[in-house]
Amino acid sequence: MHYIEIRDVDFEYEKGKSVFQNLSLNIDKNETIALMGPNGSGKTTLGKLMAGILKPTKGQVNVFSRDTRGIPLHEIGLRIGYLFQNPEKQFFANTVYDELGFVMKIKGYDEEYIKEKVEEKLELFQLKGLVNHSPFLLSQGEKQRLAIAAVLMNEPEYLILDEPTTGLDKKRKDMLLNLLFMLKNQGIGMTIISHDRRFVERICSRFIYISRGEIQYDERA
Repeated sequence: MHYIEIRDVDFEYEKGKSVFQNLSLNIDKNETIALMGPNGSGKTTLGKLMAGILKPTKGQVNVFSRDTRGIPLHEIGLRIGYLFQNPEKQFFANTVYDELGFVMKIKGYDEEYIKEKVEEKLELFQLKGLVNHSPFLLSQGEKQRLAIAAVLMNEPEYLILDEPTTGLDKKRKDMLLNLLFMLKNQGIGMTIISHDRRFVERICSRFIYISRGEIQYDERA
């Protein structure tokens, strides 16, 4: 069985405004995929369908052999981490520390263990000096790093990253790339939605290009 299966999916946001018709796609857990295409082609919509954030109008999306319609979103989120194109959409806490620790508090871990895990992520993502800052007042690069760190607090086995290089200079892109390689080497699969072809070509092994809601090509490197 494939890790994510999209079977004959139709999707429309409003009646008559179709994004996909009869779309099918299989994704294995160990793949690192680039999902590319022009603005309005359906890339973000497809990513949200894969993560269970959106449900198909028709057809079926299965993740780890289960229909997304029958799984609570938080349960999918434990295994598939989703990074929004705008990191601020993920933030809700008053400080960087609380943003990272929230998931573990909900799970009932003790404060000492939470502190240890949060400090690991602060170190890894070079956010240590920002622990008491508001997530909303960080630079774009800091917001991106915090958003990815927060997603990883759940220890997901697959990531869907929507335009993760937006607003990053070359140095920050290289840092992000090194981090993604580290995660890839840990066995975490990922789909990277991106316009940045040079970036995805450095890490991805499969390239899917969609336009007007259709897969134009699907190639492996």
